Amino acid sequence: MVDYHAANNQSLYSAGGQQIYMEQENDWDRDLLLDPAWEKQQRKTFTAWCNSHLRKSGTQIDNIEEDFRDGLKLMLLLEVISGERLPKPERGKMRVHKINNVNKALDFIASKGVKLVSIGAEEIVDGNAKMTLGMIWTIILRFAIQDISVEETSAKEGLLLWCQRKTAPYKNVNVQNFHISWKDGLAFNALIHRHRPELIDYDKLRKDDPVTNLNNAFEVAERYLDIPKMLDAEDIVNTARPDEKAIMTYVSSFYHAFSGAQKAETAANRICKVLAVNQENEHLMEDYEKLASDLLEWIRRTIPWLENRAPEKTMTEMQQKLEDFRDYRRVHKPPKVQEKCQLEINFNTLQTKLRLSNRPAFMPSEGRMVSDINGAWHKLEGAEKGYEEWLLNEIRRLERLDHLAEKFRQKAAIHESWTDGKEAMLTQKDYETASLSEIKALLKKHEAFESDLAAHQDRVEQIAAIAQELNELDYYDSPSVNARCQKICEQWDALGSLTQSRRESLERTEKQLESIDELYLEYAKRAAPFNNWMEGAMEDLQDMFIVHNIEEIQGLITAHDQFKSTLPEANKERESIQAIHAEVQKIAQYNGIKLAGNNPYTTITPQTIDKKWEKVQQLVPQRDQALQEELARQQSNDHLRRQFANQANMIGPWIQNKMEEIGRISIEMNGTLEDQLTHLRQYEQSIIEYKPNIDQLEGDHQLIQEALIFDNKYTAYTMEHLRVGWEQLLTTIARTINEIENQILTRDAKGISQEQLHEYRTSFNHFDKDHSGVLQAEEFKACLISLGYDVENDKQGDAEFGRIMGIVDPNNSGAVTFQAFIDFMSRETTDTDTADQVIASFKILAGDKNYITAEELRRELPPDQAEYCIARMAPYTGPDAVPGALDYMSFSTALYGESDL
Repeated sequence: MVDYHAANNQSLYSAGGQQIYMEQENDWDRDLLLDPAWEKQQRKTFTAWCNSHLRKSGTQIDNIEEDFRDGLKLMLLLEVISGERLPKPERGKMRVHKINNVNKALDFIASKGVKLVSIGAEEIVDGNAKMTLGMIWTIILRFAIQDISVEETSAKEGLLLWCQRKTAPYKNVNVQNFHISWKDGLAFNALIHRHRPELIDYDKLRKDDPVTNLNNAFEVAERYLDIPKMLDAEDIVNTARPDEKAIMTYVSSFYHAFSGAQKAETAANRICKVLAVNQENEHLMEDYEKLASDLLEWIRRTIPWLENRAPEKTMTEMQQKLEDFRDYRRVHKPPKVQEKCQLEINFNTLQTKLRLSNRPAFMPSEGRMVSDINGAWHKLEGAEKGYEEWLLNEIRRLERLDHLAEKFRQKAAIHESWTDGKEAMLTQKDYETASLSEIKALLKKHEAFESDLAAHQDRVEQIAAIAQELNELDYYDSPSVNARCQKICEQWDALGSLTQSRRESLERTEKQLESIDELYLEYAKRAAPFNNWMEGAMEDLQDMFIVHNIEEIQGLITAHDQFKSTLPEANKERESIQAIHAEVQKIAQYNGIKLAGNNPYTTITPQTIDKKWEKVQQLVPQRDQALQEELARQQSNDHLRRQFANQANMIGPWIQNKMEEIGRISIEMNGTLEDQLTHLRQYEQSIIEYKPNIDQLEGDHQLIQEALIFDNKYTAYTMEHLRVGWEQLLTTIARTINEIENQILTRDAKGISQEQLHEYRTSFNHFDKDHSGVLQAEEFKACLISLGYDVENDKQGDAEFGRIMGIVDPNNSGAVTFQAFIDFMSRETTDTDTADQVIASFKILAGDKNYITAEELRRELPPDQAEYCIARMAPYTGPDAVPGALDYMSFSTALYGESDL
């Protein structure tokens, strides 16, 4: 024989799978039945319960284990409580007759979907008290408790929930179980008072007097409610934990006695459900309006800042602007991206809930539609892109300006140093008192000066060209540059005039000058260009340079190497010039000639040449070092480019691949919606875990910008493209998850099976030819035709199609999402709460009156929802109106909109 205790945890399905019945409660333990107090309570309770039914047939039992032994009264009890006829009992007195009768009763119980484990006819016939009590408890569960249903809970849970709901308003009552929660008797009195308040004065009951409370409830129930006394107050009070089955049996009698009031409770529950949905939707609408206003206000404040193109004068100020822009990108914008995404999710969730509850679609305030926010966001991103480009161009411009300004100052200083004293030299009258040889020397010296003057012409032109470029680039200190350039040009013109005037003066006396020192002349002619060459070399060696890549710096290094290769030839020229001067000294010494002074044809002395040559020798290694340092910087920049490119070339395709995979997941519909949701959330987590790669790339990009690197030949990806792709990826996965959640909401609310959802997705995907995730109007029409809707191209069909499009596309976007498609299909095949149903529920609460009073609402509904109705219901003005009457019909109509009537 199967162990009865082990079978307590099994569940049984009735024939055809129409009903699930719990065979016995999980807490039925054979050892507990040995507790004398519990067994006593069960004997009394079960006996009273059986007699409450047997007396309908004019009989009763006195001893529960003895009176059922022959099976006759057991079969009679089953006929009374089931309303069905059992097979004819056997009237013999033999043991076999009794066993056959009991078996007929047990077979009838089993036919009702109850599997009797460890309970056999022999034990009942033998008077086994434990087995007899277990059998009666099984009968009570099946015929008195199983069919109790309260808000989608049944049996024990349903009975407990019913008790909790009914006793919730009463002080000192907290029903959590079917044992100690009933010991003080207040819960029994609260149940009676809730349904028959005239029978009990609840306020006079005291929690510290449980015996009085229990006896009062038992007596009132027996006298006025026809519920027999099944318990003893003293047994309950004196037992640490009253028997749960005895309490449940007795409480179930209250449930069945008051079942007539269940209709009103169901009606109240329906109204509560409708009002709760309405209150939640209003709260979501308020949240959307506030979030949309805050986001639009932030965009309105931010765009003027991004559109400001007022340039700064210095690199430091522009670098600060760039740093502020980076802070905006890293700190201020990301939370707003999340807010925008959350706003769209909230809007979609709200619209889904409104559709599921058969409410009109939510229309935000003017200017706060999702499309308005997207438009403002698009404008923000346009301003942002233009602002960044402008910042980088301005930095390049200021860098170029600083370089040109420094170059202008260097060249101007060199030229001014060279012209210093030249006007005085050209205006002196030394030739008037000079000898013929001196005049000749002066003329030759003047020719050398003219050669030097011509050599400086390029520098003057360079100075003027640089000043012109600074003006064209709007250099902030252009006035001082222009003034200095103007002074140089005017001085240059004056030098030209003075040079011409002095030449004319010298040439007038040239005929009188015949003695020329050829060596001095040769020295001067060779020293002047060599001196110019050295000055040019020094200028080039000290010239600032700016490069942007390795190729450019390598070009400068190559040019410098070529320059160094000319130094040996230059040194030979220097030695030759010095040899001329040495020859002059040698001839003068040899001939005993006393030289009057320095070379009359030039001011360039051998010491000057040697000094400048030494300077050139010093500048060459310095230039080498500067070029090598710049080469190292460019190599570092190239490393930064490669480092950024390596990351970008991985992240870019990764983002694109993830976008495509999300698109496939949302279309292919593999597994249940919960499986898809779990998969997408795991997918979302994997994407979030990829965020450190984006942060690392941001760090590499910042290093590139700080190094003023403006190009990267190693990748086609820019940080801006990757940011936009990353933000789109996060938004897409969030939207896709939201769509699946809304589909789950729709499925659960409409009772759609997984197979139906699969069929909907298959039909939707079949007509979604471009795999865009939405059906255009013509694609949707073709889908409807395939489903049997009459929307062909005629007047009637066009009208029907227009009506359906108004349902699935209330915003007139011209496209139908899968969520809207399943909402429409489920609406066509399922039922939802309507205004008529809510009116009927209110009518039940009002006792079939055309109006309802505030007192009735407060009695039947929870306090917050009762006050919600009272505040919004208009006074009733019908012919049968009474003071304080409220119009629940117009209130119910307003919940759903006029179109639903």
